[in-house]
Amino acid sequence: MALLALGFGVVGLDRFIINPLFPTMQKELGLSYQDLGSISAVLALTWGVASIFSGQISDRLGHKPVIVASAILFSVLVATTGFAGGLMSLIALRAMMGLAEGAFVPASITATVEASKSSRIGLNVGLQQMAAPLFGLGFGPLIAVALLKVLPSWHYVFAVVAIPGFIIAVLMARVIRHDPPHSRADHTTEKSVGFLHALGNRNVIFNMIGMCLYLATLIVLSAFLPSYLTDYLKLDINQMGMVLAGQGLGSFVGMVAIPAISDRLGRKPVLIVSLAVEFVALVALMGIGANPLALFLVIFVVTVMNAGAVAITVGPLTNASVPPAIAATATGLVVGVGEIFGGALAPAVAGGLADAMGLPVIIKIGVLAIGLAFVVVLLGVKEPRARVQTQDAVAQV
Repeated sequence: MALLALGFGVVGLDRFIINPLFPTMQKELGLSYQDLGSISAVLALTWGVASIFSGQISDRLGHKPVIVASAILFSVLVATTGFAGGLMSLIALRAMMGLAEGAFVPASITATVEASKSSRIGLNVGLQQMAAPLFGLGFGPLIAVALLKVLPSWHYVFAVVAIPGFIIAVLMARVIRHDPPHSRADHTTEKSVGFLHALGNRNVIFNMIGMCLYLATLIVLSAFLPSYLTDYLKLDINQMGMVLAGQGLGSFVGMVAIPAISDRLGRKPVLIVSLAVEFVALVALMGIGANPLALFLVIFVVTVMNAGAVAITVGPLTNASVPPAIAATATGLVVGVGEIFGGALAPAVAGGLADAMGLPVIIKIGVLAIGLAFVVVLLGVKEPRARVQTQDAVAQV
């Protein structure tokens, strides 16, 4: 659990470290807000494609080979990002990085679920999932600001943040148990049709729609908030780092507490309440000016609820809705489709809208997305039956 969480934390750090560095990179490379949206979009697009196909590969070959190989590859790629000299090289490197990081996600989530007792699936998945936003959105801005003060330029920051990935990859290769893929006798019919069986499940379909909307809010805000805070609200770089730390702290709290609560109260009721609170907080965010403390608190609430919704959806809700033999396939579909449309399309559109209409439009995008997500969960998602016998048998062994 510790290594899977740390691995996902490195994924988050490598993915989001570019956001607080962007104001500095923008001046040197002559980039626009549309360019930032495109850079975020291409990584999310390839992340989504890799998640869709790597989930089925993980179901067939086992989780450990996919996890270790992807960790080594994305660490190499984040280090080489420092060599980028313009928009096209950044897009190419981030696209390849998205393939590697996307492959890590379904395998790591399913490995966490299979190692958990049924009464703690939500909590354990939350503990694993919270590391990505904690390191990427919470520690990331603070790390970026600190490294910019001691290193010659932003180019060197990417090389430094790549180091933990290599260390974690070696530790996972040595420590994580290699569970063989499910036997042929285990859900052979479901496994043979793979994607088709997963897509025939009602919750998988609505989970994919929900993930598109959750990630549209998360990725757009994480990509454009640094520029919104410094360019529109005129906060200095230290105030920006403090405010953005609310995203990381909120993700930490939300991804642990919200799924754990859902272990007790049910997945759907907790999702509905979380989305309602997030919607109200986003509306409130539109009216806050250059007040760092108020911004921190509201962004914290938004991220708590969004992170909790993501963790419930990709973990216990999706896994309990399908047979074990296609759990990684279903998880890959939910993550992958969410990344392609919510993570890739949304920031690309948001970048163009920000150039045309101004940076405040990014918050309005979040309000619209979460309002739609509330309706989707309320009308579409059904509370799944937990696979108690399967999970408890694994825990007892």
